[in-house]
Amino acid sequence: MSAYGDWNKIDEEDDEELQDTSMFEGKRDVILFCIDCSESMLQLYDDPKYEDVKTCHLFAALEAAMQIEKKKIIVGPNDSVGIMLFNTTRKSENGGYASEIKQGTYLFQSISLLSAPKVQEIIQLLDDARENPEELRNQFPPTEKRTPMGDVFTSCNWILRDGAPKTATKRIFLITDEDSPHAGPASKQLVTSARTTLLDLTQAGVNVEPFFISTPEKPFDVSKFYSSVLLPTNLDEDDTDGDSTILPESISISKIEDLLAQMRFHEVPKRALFSAPFKLGDGLTIGVKGYGLVTEQKKGSYLYFVDLGDRMEVAKSKTVYVDQDREEEVDRNKIVYGASGGAAPANIEDDGGDADDSVGSRKVKAGHRPFYTPDEIRSFRTMGLETGVKLLGFKDKNELNFEDNIKHSYFLYPDEMAYSGSKRTFNALLKSMVKKEKIALALALTRRNASPIFCYLLPQEEKVDESGWTEPPGFHIIPLPFADDMRAAPIEEGHRASKSVVEAAKSLVTKLTIKNGTYPPDSYPNPGRKYFQSFATCTIFTDLGRFGWVLALAYHNAQLEAAAFREEYDPDTFEDLTEPNSKAIHRKAGEAMKSWKEAVENDNTSSIVDTPATTGSKRKADVSVNEAEIRSHWEGGTLAKLKVDQLKEFLKSKSQPVSGKKADLMERVGQWFETH
Repeated sequence: MSAYGDWNKIDEEDDEELQDTSMFEGKRDVILFCIDCSESMLQLYDDPKYEDVKTCHLFAALEAAMQIEKKKIIVGPNDSVGIMLFNTTRKSENGGYASEIKQGTYLFQSISLLSAPKVQEIIQLLDDARENPEELRNQFPPTEKRTPMGDVFTSCNWILRDGAPKTATKRIFLITDEDSPHAGPASKQLVTSARTTLLDLTQAGVNVEPFFISTPEKPFDVSKFYSSVLLPTNLDEDDTDGDSTILPESISISKIEDLLAQMRFHEVPKRALFSAPFKLGDGLTIGVKGYGLVTEQKKGSYLYFVDLGDRMEVAKSKTVYVDQDREEEVDRNKIVYGASGGAAPANIEDDGGDADDSVGSRKVKAGHRPFYTPDEIRSFRTMGLETGVKLLGFKDKNELNFEDNIKHSYFLYPDEMAYSGSKRTFNALLKSMVKKEKIALALALTRRNASPIFCYLLPQEEKVDESGWTEPPGFHIIPLPFADDMRAAPIEEGHRASKSVVEAAKSLVTKLTIKNGTYPPDSYPNPGRKYFQSFATCTIFTDLGRFGWVLALAYHNAQLEAAAFREEYDPDTFEDLTEPNSKAIHRKAGEAMKSWKEAVENDNTSSIVDTPATTGSKRKADVSVNEAEIRSHWEGGTLAKLKVDQLKEFLKSKSQPVSGKKADLMERVGQWFETH
């Protein structure tokens, strides 16, 4: 009998035909840095890192953009980055769409795939600015009158429209230290214009992520301008009590040195895993997007390269279908799927007369193998359902059991661009379910080629904790287990720690509590992360041509980065942000560790070890043999009579390698006796 799940299994070469590629269409990322070049951004001050060196906010912003570009050229070779400066009198001299943007804005780097020369252009500019602090002012002279933010957003829209791929994730990193760019009698009109143009950006699928620079000399107050311009992220559009606008993850930076750290936090795009209609009832449908809260990091396969002498090119694999009898290549569009068991008939041309012409059915003669088209295979998998989430009913919240969580949940958020009014309807449903303490039962088919699942929709209200961490409003999609997924696990009672050990452990945990009580995972890149785009390679463009590297560790990424930009790499400069600060931990909680260790040592139950029962397991055979017996076999030339486990046990006791075949082990034993 075939294993459970074989019906849903497709060979790797066939998966290309059935794979739904819609979820991968938006995997490319586009970032447009929109940096203020006003007088305050160019004001010089002492560099906190280097002595006798002057710097400015514009220098720090360009340096942060350069670091993001250097990172993306390694981990995201298909991503694009551009840099636009505003409040500067410099104009574009290259022509094209860059010269058609609004006055007071300048496109320093157009949106294009990252390359080493593109990043080296910024590096050279920053090196010149270190030697001459007035270099940035000379390159980008500030305007006497500020550029309206409506014109800034319009220029961004034109640049992204003409330079960014349509299916990419588009974002604007807005960097400024001016909290009131439109002070004066016409401020109300300029605010309306800025909000209108920003709405056009949002409707085009562009997200604006602001980075506000605040200093003790010039604090940043978002309420002066940006709170009324930037679109709110709260779902309640009718909320008139209090502050109804919540900025989209806006950041008030206390130190300009934190700019890069905050950018790294937001650099990873929050891409939707799926976009689907949410059917609430007959004739009532809204749009939603699903986001993955936890994603497994998988390794990709390596590539093949062809050495053409002067350059290396990627060798692409190609699947060809060949007729088994005629050994001729066949058209892939004519391929159908059949069961692997049984035999094909010698002649199948005479079976057409008995075929049922009714739609959705096809008769198969006895002794003949059934065949299925890709659409039929897909219909088997999806049960004939269309992509979407269908509301089936409601249950009390207490009916959601802990054991129902067998897979990672998705997070559901409204998609106003798919159906107008989705945000308002979604919010009304969310509020009603939270108020009545209900959960929803739904049937979900998240992608065209996925399998349908029954799931619970668990509502979550928007919450902001003391540290400023925001939990967005929405629904958690919790996939429910089928009957085959549920098992009766044995309940075993273990030994309980004494009260003194528990109190000592509480003290230790309290000492090691993360600052602000939250852990931002986006701030700590995985040191073993592999980022595979399309061919799972990192492609760097240099003067010598195109080369590909398969990434293994962040340490190797840093070496490749230095090689790409012709920089000398110092291994001591590599920083693993996930490595715990042992000195700080011991300084903060060293005494608590000692107290807990002493409490555990003094607890009699800590030495008790429960071993699980091994009923029905096979006992491992005794392979121990003394040295004298093995020597007698060696002297008599009968080492072959010994078992492999006995030879390995002897070599292991003599600190010798135990790899290889039996002949290798016998030779190694003989060599040891010859020298001893």
